[in-house]
Amino acid sequence: MLADEFGREVTGVRISLTDRCNFDCIYCHNEGLGDTRGPMDPQDDEMETDDVVRFLEVAEEFDINAVKFTGGEPMLRQDLEEIIERTPDSMEVSLTTNGTFLPGRAEDLVEAGLDRVNVSQDALDPEAFAAVTKSGAYDKVIEGVEAALAAGLDPVKLNMVVFEHTAGYVPKMVDHVAENEGLQLQLIEYMPELTGKPEWNVDIERVHDWLAEQADEIEHREMHDRKRYWISADGSSGESVSEPSNERRGMVEIVDPVENPTFCANCHRVRVTHQGYLKGCLNRNDDLRPMGEMTKPEIREAFREVVANRVPYYGEYMVRNGNGEWELNEEYIGV
Repeated sequence: MLADEFGREVTGVRISLTDRCNFDCIYCHNEGLGDTRGPMDPQDDEMETDDVVRFLEVAEEFDINAVKFTGGEPMLRQDLEEIIERTPDSMEVSLTTNGTFLPGRAEDLVEAGLDRVNVSQDALDPEAFAAVTKSGAYDKVIEGVEAALAAGLDPVKLNMVVFEHTAGYVPKMVDHVAENEGLQLQLIEYMPELTGKPEWNVDIERVHDWLAEQADEIEHREMHDRKRYWISADGSSGESVSEPSNERRGMVEIVDPVENPTFCANCHRVRVTHQGYLKGCLNRNDDLRPMGEMTKPEIREAFREVVANRVPYYGEYMVRNGNGEWELNEEYIGV
């Protein structure tokens, strides 16, 4: 297993299979939707099926035990089932999707080897959902979540980006996952530096505080030093209510990387772009390493180089100056 000079072992990879998407979410940092006619073969700028599998075979040599396939919308790749089926058996396979193509494909994905799925869902009201996603596919997403559960994926995590447009929907979404067995909620901190709309930002600590008030149990997760909030279906805390043995609880966690050195210090994942570039950090594009013609020796070399050069974004690559503002560490200028 490879580790960077900060002692962070790399145990997982996140692979973008396409930058195309059939949604146009207002908080997304992707530029343009690309060709979204529906699932199709890899496009000219996307890794071929064999390229993805070859990389995963090399990653397995370095004891990578988990892979997450993302996009854009990864289910716009017609070969997704084949990629998952050919993923090394030693790896846990997860998928992040908007859910619109899960109906009709969820069972095949599970049969191919999919272990977990995250479905993006920013609201429980069709009009609110359309305002955020610029899509009228609300019913299809709900159907996709149901298809994932029916196919045996448990839990199904709902991803919700928390910013000005969605913050008011959080309580209803928390109730939703608490009331529906098999669902969990992942609240994702809005990243204004990627979208150019800082005015949409909300104080994520207030969300943490609210969840702590609602929770009857708070669990500490080692990954990213993250908290999990377990909340009863009626929203009451276990300290004030006698909890029936059959009462349902929902699990909620927050992904809060913005200006968070603790998050970065606990990052154990590298990324692969849809074009086949390795990168050590989501927030950086100056650390890209091409994998050549995707020969295994080239991939091994690129993988070792990317891991060796990984730097925690906040707290190292970005540091606070005397005024408490984040600025680029001079050590990395010109790198």
